[in-house]
Amino acid sequence: MYEPSSADIRFRTAGPADARAIAGLHADSWRRHYRGAYSDAFLDNGAVAYLEPLWGERLAAPDPRARTILAERGGVVVGLAHTILDADAAWGAFLDNLHVAHGLKRQGVGSRLLALTGRAVLRWSPSSGLYLWVLEQNRDARAFYAAHGGTCVERADVPPPGGDPARLHGTPIGLRYAWRHPATLCTEENSW
Repeated sequence: MYEPSSADIRFRTAGPADARAIAGLHADSWRRHYRGAYSDAFLDNGAVAYLEPLWGERLAAPDPRARTILAERGGVVVGLAHTILDADAAWGAFLDNLHVAHGLKRQGVGSRLLALTGRAVLRWSPSSGLYLWVLEQNRDARAFYAAHGGTCVERADVPPPGGDPARLHGTPIGLRYAWRHPATLCTEENSW
């Protein structure tokens, strides 16, 4: 199996010109992992149209508390982590998105993005925690977060994208995973 080296994958901060590529990666991830939770019609015909303006707005006028880190290979966006610092008084920073291109899963890209996220959180506030929401059905992601020290601390109904209930299929459940001390994620950086 091919494993990327640090020379193959470059990590950088996202900018406005990256919105379309990010939306494409994000939509592909949803199609692969959210089928059965989000409606097929939304995933197949509406996800990109929903995500492109969302990412365009996020990156055109970024929130000073937001950090969007990209992984690139050969000039192509292959991973992203989008975090909102100080999002919740109890849980700390919110890792809103972590996606890796399907062909590069299990090769360290997600681990590196998670480590860089941990470092960004600590730079903002050394006492901050970190949390995210993952679909209960996404077993691979849940295993990844648990392997990196995340603890499942809460279950809740998943809100529909853009507030439109037609975009959901049934009543999917989301799980909150949390890291009380994101410094534990930064130890992964030493392997790159």
